[in-house]
Amino acid sequence: MSGLREEDPVRVLLVEDDEVIRKSVAMALERYGYRVSTAQDGLTGLEMSREGGHDLLLLDVMLPGLDGIGLCRKVRETSLAPILMMSARGDSLDVVSGLEAGADDYVVKPVDTAVLVARIRSLLRRAAPAPESAGGGALVFGDLSIDRDGLEVTRAGQPVALAPTELRLLLEFAANPGIVLDRQTLLSNVWDYGWNGDSRVVDLCVQRLRKKIGADRIETVRGFGYKLRR
Repeated sequence: MSGLREEDPVRVLLVEDDEVIRKSVAMALERYGYRVSTAQDGLTGLEMSREGGHDLLLLDVMLPGLDGIGLCRKVRETSLAPILMMSARGDSLDVVSGLEAGADDYVVKPVDTAVLVARIRSLLRRAAPAPESAGGGALVFGDLSIDRDGLEVTRAGQPVALAPTELRLLLEFAANPGIVLDRQTLLSNVWDYGWNGDSRVVDLCVQRLRKKIGADRIETVRGFGYKLRR
């Protein structure tokens, strides 16, 4: 997020090719106080995303020109803004592909406005400063250093760029080193899910995190969850 103040409206980029859905979602979000920009295809959405100024991106999976998965991947090359994918079918391949491309979460269309707004608020909280439970100071795990005050991560002295959800996931692990955290605990503490959410978002985010901080840094404890190696 780009220095958003409490009184500033949240700026959302909505990329959706269906005109009825695009207009209805935009109007619904605007009623909640969001400032919404829209695009009807992936290439236009990519151009608008590169212009910057958006606090969150809401991308449909099926888009003409450049689909939502490809758009998400392109955006992630230059931006860490929260990304919420929309899938018409909730198809497993769509969901996994979107999360692997760098999306933070997904919703299945048609989606209730209250549910959509709750997911957006959850993503924005994750993009906000570190949770109080993270504490201050730096933590070191081998060649991995986590500055909880500056919200910076380095590996072997080199900065590691993490999306907001990846950073909060790492902070959750770092606050509980050597302790196995199950998927529901992570969904609750990192994704703000107070219900039985889709654990695939956890598994895919862990995979992305491993690629950035080292595959052996986060250990899978089969049947239970994950833990950060001390």
